[in-house]
Amino acid sequence: MIDVLVAGGGPAGLAAAIHAALAGLEAVVVEPRTSPVDKACGEGVMPSGVAALRTLGVEVTGRELRGIRYVDGTARADASFRGGKGLGIRRTTLHSALHRRALGLGVRMLPGKVGGVRQSTDTVTAAGITARWLIAADGLHSPVRRGLGLELPGRPHGRYGLRRHYRAEPWTDFVEVHWSKHGEAYVTPVDDDLVGVAILSRNRCGYDGHLAAFPTLAASLRGPAATEVRGAGPLRQRVRRRTAGRVLLVGDAAGYLDALTGEGIALALATAGAAVRCLTDGRPAEYERAWARLTRRHRLLTGALLAASRRPGTARLIVPAASRMPPLFSAAVHALQ
Repeated sequence: MIDVLVAGGGPAGLAAAIHAALAGLEAVVVEPRTSPVDKACGEGVMPSGVAALRTLGVEVTGRELRGIRYVDGTARADASFRGGKGLGIRRTTLHSALHRRALGLGVRMLPGKVGGVRQSTDTVTAAGITARWLIAADGLHSPVRRGLGLELPGRPHGRYGLRRHYRAEPWTDFVEVHWSKHGEAYVTPVDDDLVGVAILSRNRCGYDGHLAAFPTLAASLRGPAATEVRGAGPLRQRVRRRTAGRVLLVGDAAGYLDALTGEGIALALATAGAAVRCLTDGRPAEYERAWARLTRRHRLLTGALLAASRRPGTARLIVPAASRMPPLFSAAVHALQ
């Protein structure tokens, strides 16, 4: 019998497996897709996420990020990161680095889907494997979470995300968040000649239609599109709790509010580490509180910004207010990094 079975081989699942291996536990990852796995993602990693990768022994390359910039027409507000740099990195590059590190530590990778989960007093069985614990990191629409009845009913959140890359020399070392009355566009430099542009919106239309809401940004993207459009959503996923018997939910599977503040990767790495620490400490029930503590600032700030952005008139005040009150904007960015 193995120690930890991980459902899902994305960043959260691979980070959980790496943490388990570093703690001397035997870990197996079950993932249906081949590496590297790509998905719609803003591809900006906060300084805390960069530090977490370093702790895991994961070596990655990308573009250093100095901070966050909000842009709305001629109004803009900058906030530099404090105590470290962020990183713009292609999702596939990040996944490959995590995958290599896990394999190097002896983590086994099995192709397939977890399917149903059976539990006893001291074991959990899924995908034909029996383990002491199961960490579910199977994404935004987690089948494990659904199968265990951990989803809260309710209308799905109306926001969706779309991402595409452009061949262009990055013009900034900030993550630029461009605002319009319809949503936001996130510009992240990920290589010397490549920028990613992710768009979040409640409107359902094609990528080019969304990009037209940001004419100044669209004019900056003179190079050809380098990748196909990838999408994700609905983004909000409400969850009853993060534990069920011998199963712990991490990353997006643990519940999701919105990608507005760009913390997805950092939070995935943090919750994966917290889950494994709770297991190795013999206190799995503590994970729920640990998850709440790690995500509290994100949930509060993201919720406040979402509430403001729902009304077009209020949304247009966000960037002018941030530019007039730089200390407040900087404090918000520092709280999230």
